Amino acid sequence: MELHFTKCHGSGNDFTLINACDLELDDARWARIARALSDRAGPVGADGILLLTPGDGMSDFGFRVFNSDGSEPETCLNGLRCVARAGFEALGIDAARVRLKASGAQVARDTELAPGVYTVRETVGPVATDPAAVGIRVAEPVVEAVIAGLPSARAFTALAMPNPHLIAFVDKVDVDELVALGQWCEAGPELLVDRANVSFVEVRGADLFVQTFERGVGLTNACGSAMAASAHAAGLTGRLPFGEWLTVFNPGGRVRARAEGPAGADMVTIAGNATFEWDGVIEIDPATGAVGALRVVRRREDEVAAWAAAVGAP
Repeated sequence: MELHFTKCHGSGNDFTLINACDLELDDARWARIARALSDRAGPVGADGILLLTPGDGMSDFGFRVFNSDGSEPETCLNGLRCVARAGFEALGIDAARVRLKASGAQVARDTELAPGVYTVRETVGPVATDPAAVGIRVAEPVVEAVIAGLPSARAFTALAMPNPHLIAFVDKVDVDELVALGQWCEAGPELLVDRANVSFVEVRGADLFVQTFERGVGLTNACGSAMAASAHAAGLTGRLPFGEWLTVFNPGGRVRARAEGPAGADMVTIAGNATFEWDGVIEIDPATGAVGALRVVRRREDEVAAWAAAVGAP
């Protein structure tokens, strides 16, 4: 089949975005497409694929994401912004209710993060600490505590966004340590029901720097739900106040974030870029994942340049 797509990114977390409203493929085929198009040695390369899907009586449109390993997480906030933009443009609107895999989100066009940077605001939650929601086999919620059975002596906070997150605040991110722990979680240990995203977080004044080993992806430039989880964890552990805007930096860029805490029903809002880099068409066999010729039909160089100008050293 001939597949039309847009290569895009949210805070450097890059994806292949597909309007799937008129495409009827089962999950196994989408998983094969995700693995093929995400392969960094292949013609495209990405952290995963994003699908814009039809709306229903409750939502203006839907959103699905498949990671580079073919798994489907509950959400992906960097990807959600890109799909929100595609939905806005398809429907001629600038705000919407979006159906996610196991929840929903409110999205809206927002003030530009930087000149020429298309920016979307997304509100999700409530954030949960219940072990069953997080998918961690412990008796009590984990807030700033060592987790028995985890091969780390660091204190973690375990949150569901609704996808599972383990957040540790550190003086300085040790990437090798993060990768080793992320790979341990990725192997599907008995402690975790379905793996987990692992983040190391530095508090930088009134802001945060977050680096994440993402479930189904690996070490990534950014993970939107991890940035939201980190903002909530910073409030939950008393490091930063709830209810105030902060900047969350990551290797791929930055977002604005606001964790409301208990007074705001534990919701979190993130505002960040939804950058469209180029549009392409590729031949792909959904039954096998075999890819053929790729044709780039449009390059969005102004958007690429605007994001490059906006990103400074974290």
